[in-house]
Amino acid sequence: MSNNQLLIKGYAQTNPSWGKEPGKRSVEEFLSTGVINLDKPDGPTSHQVSAWVKKILGVSKAGHGGTLDPHATGVLPIALENATRGLMVLNKAPKEYVGVMHLHKPVEPDKLVKESKLFEGQITQLPPVRSAVKRRKRKRRIYFFKLLEIKDRDVLFRVRCEAGTYIRKLCFDLGEHLGAGAHLKELRRTKTGDFTEESLTTLHQLQDAYTFWKENEEDSYLRKAIQPVERLFDHLPSVIVRDSAVGALCHGANLALPGILQIDKSIKIGDLLVIKTLKTEAVALAKSLLSAKNIMEKEKGIVAELERVIMPISTYPSLWKK
Repeated sequence: MSNNQLLIKGYAQTNPSWGKEPGKRSVEEFLSTGVINLDKPDGPTSHQVSAWVKKILGVSKAGHGGTLDPHATGVLPIALENATRGLMVLNKAPKEYVGVMHLHKPVEPDKLVKESKLFEGQITQLPPVRSAVKRRKRKRRIYFFKLLEIKDRDVLFRVRCEAGTYIRKLCFDLGEHLGAGAHLKELRRTKTGDFTEESLTTLHQLQDAYTFWKENEEDSYLRKAIQPVERLFDHLPSVIVRDSAVGALCHGANLALPGILQIDKSIKIGDLLVIKTLKTEAVALAKSLLSAKNIMEKEKGIVAELERVIMPISTYPSLWKK
């Protein structure tokens, strides 16, 4: 979750009759605007897993953020119905993995550690032959590539990388660089955005939680499995707005200065922002046109261009002047 400091631009109260704090939503509301941090099993595709979640919960739509290969496991956030509007942020968020790379020939451990460091920073990748995108060279950033354990020709590693990085290609390229050859043997995603292994739910746990709620009207397990849509945006800088600004934003208006109450101190021009109510509900995603310093200095003008409306349009009344 973002721990950046919020700067106060103005003061206002929120009307308790409009909207609702995310944690106070009903189970039915969670089923239409919730997110599941699913522990993807080995075998099925990410699309198959999303389809199973849709069937288990009886919802009309379920989509995943950041596709995992069939044999990869771990963190696969799945958004339900209206929450799928926010999945775009996870597709662009950095990812973390642990994996096992198998070397085709022995390599001295010291050399392996030293040469792996050359693959940190900006690298160039050509997507694998079996990939869903056009095969052209692309630049990606590797934030760290740590070798945790070397046992014979198997290497346990942890990597944090830019979205769109192919870990199997990273292993292949390191093997080629070493002159030994290598391939990815196992892969598990441990983090995407602010979703980590700590809050994972398995398909079996989800099925049991839903059944327990249906048969016993006990929702505590299902509430633990389904998180508010706002969790998708925890890694983004935020802007808090007045109740009176929410209706216009839900109808597609850009974010203007008079509606702002608080802003994230870290905001820079071009940042993707999450616009929230005083109840911390996600209203929309927007691209910042000003820095935090500029926002605090000005009184009028457009602060950010709307990218995607998240909140259902009827949640707050339309209070702007037509």
